[in-house]
Amino acid sequence: MAELLLVEVGIALTSIALAGALAHRIGLSVIPAYIIVGILIGPNEPSSIAGLSLTLVENREFIDVIAELGIVFLLFFLGLEFSVSQLLTDRTRIAKIGSVDFIINFGLGVGLGIVFGYSLLETFFIAGIVYISSSAIITKSLIDNGWIANPESNPILGTLVFEDILIAIYLALLSAVALGKGSLVDVALAVGSAFAFLGGLTLIAWYGSAYIERAFSADSDELFLLRILGITTLIAGGALATGLSEAVAAFFVGTAFSSTNHTERIENVVAPTRDFFAAVFFFSIGLTTDITLITDAVWLLFAAILITTIGKLVSGSLAGQVYQLDQLRSIRVGFGLIPRGEFSLVIAALATSVGTGALQSVIPAFAVGYVLVMSILGTVLIQNADFVSQHIT
Repeated sequence: MAELLLVEVGIALTSIALAGALAHRIGLSVIPAYIIVGILIGPNEPSSIAGLSLTLVENREFIDVIAELGIVFLLFFLGLEFSVSQLLTDRTRIAKIGSVDFIINFGLGVGLGIVFGYSLLETFFIAGIVYISSSAIITKSLIDNGWIANPESNPILGTLVFEDILIAIYLALLSAVALGKGSLVDVALAVGSAFAFLGGLTLIAWYGSAYIERAFSADSDELFLLRILGITTLIAGGALATGLSEAVAAFFVGTAFSSTNHTERIENVVAPTRDFFAAVFFFSIGLTTDITLITDAVWLLFAAILITTIGKLVSGSLAGQVYQLDQLRSIRVGFGLIPRGEFSLVIAALATSVGTGALQSVIPAFAVGYVLVMSILGTVLIQNADFVSQHIT
């Protein structure tokens, strides 16, 4: 059994490497390539061609753990680019652009549910799926396309932080209503403990830079890498256990290191590990995608792709204006918020666990197709933002 698992892992990693090489050769983002190869060799349809089995990776336990680390370290590195003081200084603008983003995009999701005749509960699932952008995919795209130091990264980051914090409240409320588990008091306690955890991280990031500086000083790159991986993973796991997004926690861990002298060493030593984890994360999205189910929700999917792409372009452009960016950079903010991914799939998994009506079949299928299309569309638009923006304006 161990030998078969090792073979599957080897096939997965080799396939990721080949897909990435092909994407580089033809000048495309590696993210869609990783997702598509996951679909091709994963356990879902299409599973064969001319009688030849394509299912080369079935056991996903190892992949799932590494994929989770991909989310964690992408957001950790994003946090490295910002400080707590910068976030606190921007808190009013973040609240403003986050609220606009929520009203427009969650509102569009509610509208879709109503127009297509879904129940109130089903509509709130659809709204959550289309509202939340993918922190992991967007962060990877910002790094790959050199946007991380650009002015448009500030409103993109602010919106992502707002979304990731709000989604913790949303998931707690939705779980209580959909599964009938816990009273509103229990939900309030869960949300309170999550925010207490976040508050503790913020205080450490604000006051603890001198201690962090000393604690992570190591002559050996190996020991330095292990310390960074260990503490970041531990804190992210603790956040997840309290109901807070592991991505948000990892982001604040990154901000704690941003005010130390370790940042350059982290960029040199830890970045290759981050890229490995991230590649597996995008591959894992493909493994969970059964494209044959998408036909069950094709019209909802088509409408959602069209409407919510416009919605993110509008909310992103407004966010750029709040940050006093010019028209071109404001449109780029909108492009930067289009990809959807991990959180939409988490909401779809919750819908499946309810197990009744559209929540069992149509909505999870819609989420899979929506994430697949929006993750690819978003990364392509970011990669070609200058060309597309010039034609829009």
